[in-house]
Amino acid sequence: MTAAHHDLWLFAYGSLMWRPGFVFEEARRARLTGFRRCFSIYSVHHRGTPERLGMVLGLDRGGVCEGIAYRIAAPNVELTRRYLRARELINGVYREAVVPVELEQEPRAEVLALTYIVERAHPNYARQLPLTTQARLIKGAKGISGANIDYLVSTVRHLRELGIRERDLERLITMIGPLAWQRSRAQHTSAYAAALVRALRLHPPPIRRRARKDERRRFLYRLRLEG
Repeated sequence: MTAAHHDLWLFAYGSLMWRPGFVFEEARRARLTGFRRCFSIYSVHHRGTPERLGMVLGLDRGGVCEGIAYRIAAPNVELTRRYLRARELINGVYREAVVPVELEQEPRAEVLALTYIVERAHPNYARQLPLTTQARLIKGAKGISGANIDYLVSTVRHLRELGIRERDLERLITMIGPLAWQRSRAQHTSAYAAALVRALRLHPPPIRRRARKDERRRFLYRLRLEG
């Protein structure tokens, strides 16, 4: 694959806002129209397991989403793409898309940005679950990147730092418990989250549907095409 000759804009709306993991030249608050941020994906890797499902954010159709647009310098584009694909396309539930986003800070501009939207045909697509169900899943889940609660709290904290209010995400924190806000942390698993996971370990999640590994594998063809 040839080296990129242009800078790349990337639109981040979840953990990439507070744990990007790549080198960037600038970060700007940005708005994407036509998609909304929501817990619409069952996590079986980063924030859950196939036996105890968690939930992670996806960009789903409809609405508006505010987040961060990162500008990545041309010499770092290919390395960054490889990193993002290894992180975001692990089982095919996200797909890459190039979308127009509005940079909200001066000087205002519209740029085309890479982002990751939900693959609705994927068996890990959760659709729009009731908030009570989302809270029960998030409260008892943990994956290789840490506890699901810490993922939720870190996202809401970063959004507040940007001046962005997400009412549904804030309601989830309230439903999970008042101590979640004070004691959760971004990476790995906080003591508070670990205690909740242990307490709920024997309680199965209120979701019967479980995707088999072979069902998920068919969505990985994009990685082979792009490799």
